[in-house]
This record gives sequence, C-alpha cells and structure tokens, in this order.
Amino acid sequence: KYNWQPVESLLDEIAGRKHQAILRWHDTYVGESTGAPAFIKALPNYREITEKSENKLTGFPDWSNQEWQAFVLEFYTRFAEKYDRDPRLAFVQAGFGLWAEYHIYDGPMKPGETFPDKDFQLAFSKHLTSQFRETPWMISVDAAGDHTPFAKETVLSELSFGLFDDSFNHRRHKKENEPNWRTLGRDRWKHAPTGGEFSFFKKKDQQEALAPQGPYGIAFAEQAAKFHVSFIIGDDQPRYRNAEVIRQAGMDCGYRFKINRFVASSTASELEIENTGIAPIYFNAFPAIDGVRSEKSLKGLLPGESRHFRIAKGGRAPILTIDCDRLVPGQKIEYIADLH
Repeated sequence: KYNWQPVESLLDEIAGRKHQAILRWHDTYVGESTGAPAFIKALPNYREITEKSENKLTGFPDWSNQEWQAFVLEFYTRFAEKYDRDPRLAFVQAGFGLWAEYHIYDGPMKPGETFPDKDFQLAFSKHLTSQFRETPWMISVDAAGDHTPFAKETVLSELSFGLFDDSFNHRRHKKENEPNWRTLGRDRWKHAPTGGEFSFFKKKDQQEALAPQGPYGIAFAEQAAKFHVSFIIGDDQPRYRNAEVIRQAGMDCGYRFKINRFVASSTASELEIENTGIAPIYFNAFPAIDGVRSEKSLKGLLPGESRHFRIAKGGRAPILTIDCDRLVPGQKIEYIADLH
C-alpha cells in the first residue's frame, strides 16, 4: 500500500500558487541512503552498497535484484494510475543514477549492480510509455551515453519521452551537452517537452543565468529557443534577479498564442490562432466562445504555424477563452490579440 499524502501535500501547495508540478523520482542522492523501501532492503539477496560520491557517503541500490526491479516498475504503475490525469502535475522526470540524471559521474558506476543494465533501462522506458498516456515524461540528456540503449534510432522511435538538461547554460554546453541532444533527437520537442535547470558548475552560471548575455555570451531567450524548452528550473534566481526579469524568462519558454483572425456571425465564430512561442502545448487546449469549445485542439501546434477553428457559437459580443482541463483553479491560458 502506498501513502500518497506527501505527494498530495506538495501538489496542493504548488497548485495553491497557480502552478503545476514537475516531479522527479530518484533512488540515489549524494550524501543520502537509497530510496529502496524497507521490505526490499530486508531481502536476503538484496545487497546495496555505500560508497563516497562528492566526498559524501552515498547509498547505491542493488540493480541485480529482481524484486527491486519489479518494485520500481510497480511504483510507476501505481503513480501513473493515480496521477496521470491530474491537473496539478505537468511533467514527470525519471531516470537512474545520481539525482536520476542517468550518470554516476563520481562513485561506483557498475551497470547491472549500482546502475541498471540496458535491458532493464529499455523495459523501464517502454513501461513508462505505456503507463503515462496523458502526462509527458522526460529523461536526462545524459542518457545519450554508451551506458544506455537510447542511441539506437529504432529504440528512440518507439519511446515517447521528452528531455531535460540539468546544466543548461554551463561553459562547455555546446561541446558536452549539445551532442547528447542530437543523439536523442533534436526534433523530439515537437511531440514531447524539453526543459532543464541552470548549471551549478560555476557560481556565475547561477548569478548571470538571466543576465542580458548570460554567463557565457548567450542570452537565455536565445538558448531557450534553440532547444525549444517549455520550462527551466532556476530556484536560485530570486537571489540575483527581480520578479520582472524572472517572469520574462518564463515567458520566453513554451508556447504563446496569437489571435490573427476572429470573425463572428449570430451563430458561429471563426478563428485563426498562431503559435508565436518556441514550443507547442502538450495538452489539449480548446478555443471556446462563451463556453462552447471548438472540436479541434491547439495541442501540437508548432512555433510559427497557425490553425483555423470554427466554433458553433457567435453573437454580437462573443467572449473567447482557451479552455484546458489541465489547469488548476485560478489559472487561465492567455493570448495576444490586436484586431481592428
């Protein structure tokens, strides 16, 4: 039996701020014991190890143990059953190794022991693809290495994951991170979200993340557009930038809808909506007139593309909204309109 109350409390807290959560589950975290439950640790054939990572004693789960592997799959099954259609949840990040970032860069990297082998990684990814039918899920761009099965094009075409980059703006990003994006599919953003986190390699990576030219001569808006990100984690930014700069960085991510045409008769309305952002919306969102929704959705509308809508509702003063069942109370999808 699972106690979901900690998750409920977190989701409610975030929704109370009119936001959705992006959750990442991990089993290995520097300086902490593993995330394996007590009943797994008590098994006689389960042998996790504790070794130093970043000079801190860190627990690494036993990936040779079949019961542990089965539990991981079952956990995601139960989580998806409960939260796949929950509007409080935007995306799920998943993976293995330190912080679930698909690496053990400092510590005992032993595939099949401290890190799952390729067969389980593939089974895990296919399992998540089958379980999350509504909520997009993501893996780290570090999954492009030869310790994973994902470099094979035939494998990638079968899987629906998006990508996150936990050092989005560090000095060597173009040389070290960008090849991983290419390996895993630079067009993946068209169908699944991409995002990431500002780097912690150097102090300036955080301090200058939202400076006009970023920490290394590239503005955040330019970098965001290059990789079509829908979000960026920047929890240190309130220490360095004011609310307006942070708000604009958020606006530089994801979709942005512009109404290019809006005409109405007494019985119907016709619209043309363009995505002027850098990524599509990954959930159904329906233009609606006075609460009557279009049959077509804005989901998947790519940047620079437009979509036409006809809605069986008109009138002298029709009110246009964009309805989405994945919004939390108090949220709304706004749009740009300057029609004459």
